[in-house]
Amino acid sequence: MKTKLILLVTLISSLAFGHEGVELGPNGGRILEFSDNETMHGEIAVKDGKFHIAVLDKNMKAVAVKAQSLTAMTGDRAKPVKLEVTKDDKGFSLPLVAAGEWLILRYKETPDAKAVTARLEYNTSTCEECKNQEWLCKCKPEKDAK
Repeated sequence: MKTKLILLVTLISSLAFGHEGVELGPNGGRILEFSDNETMHGEIAVKDGKFHIAVLDKNMKAVAVKAQSLTAMTGDRAKPVKLEVTKDDKGFSLPLVAAGEWLILRYKETPDAKAVTARLEYNTSTCEECKNQEWLCKCKPEKDAK
């Protein structure tokens, strides 16, 4: 019982005082994992009212998009909404989701490869410390800051 109470207090305090403290890419976008072994990443940024996702290798260098594919969903888990994804040789573009919504991405390196799922909460509230939107917060999580 005591352990459960401590866990609950820890969880509540981390939600109340924590920052996202996400990894940012070379162009200032948020890094998402597109592989199981950290060899492929997606850098997601907002430009011209859309999400733009560049594919990066393990050294954070841009990779030409050819055979890769990406599907995107948002909305309620019981009734997800599929988003239209467009592709060019520099990456993928898709519509913005509403503030506070989750964006679920499924990336495939080749048509017959296993899909890797990446999730992003589009939290647009402003971080008081770094002044970025929380989904792009530069602050380290409190446990790493000490």
